[in-house]
Amino acid sequence: MTQTANRSGDFPSHIVRKQIASILEKVHDPEIPGVSIVDLGMVLDIRPENSHWHIDLAVTYSGCPAIDVIPILAKAILAQDGFADAVVEMQIAPPWSTEWISERGNDKLLAWGIAPSNKKSAHHDFGIPKQCPQCGSTDTSLISAYGSTPCKAMYRCDVCHETFDYFKCY
Repeated sequence: MTQTANRSGDFPSHIVRKQIASILEKVHDPEIPGVSIVDLGMVLDIRPENSHWHIDLAVTYSGCPAIDVIPILAKAILAQDGFADAVVEMQIAPPWSTEWISERGNDKLLAWGIAPSNKKSAHHDFGIPKQCPQCGSTDTSLISAYGSTPCKAMYRCDVCHETFDYFKCY
């Protein structure tokens, strides 16, 4: 069952919030396929505002090129499911943290070959990977502080010799 924001008064707001959050599970970060904005901990708030629903999303990294794309993707999927007049905005405060990534999100990152953040800053102030996402070895070496995107660093496994991205700690 879908509903428009104009009919949201017919249902308790906590039910509609859960419905919208479920819809947002379909929105994947364009730079990290298969990982939703919900799993990344980007959904800050879902609230009724005047005659529509307002969704605040956290900016994961200030230089992220997906900042402009993610709200468009979210609005399109929300519109498909009956929330055509939802307002989606990116917010810089509070600052997003890799600690907000769900365990399911970390598992998905690993499955995509991206070492999830270890949530402990140490090496170059953004932490080091717990293990190689290919073979599980803890013997890794930093290749570059910047990987395929600015929010990731490039590492090489010293055992299987595969390179991989590591999601930096923030």
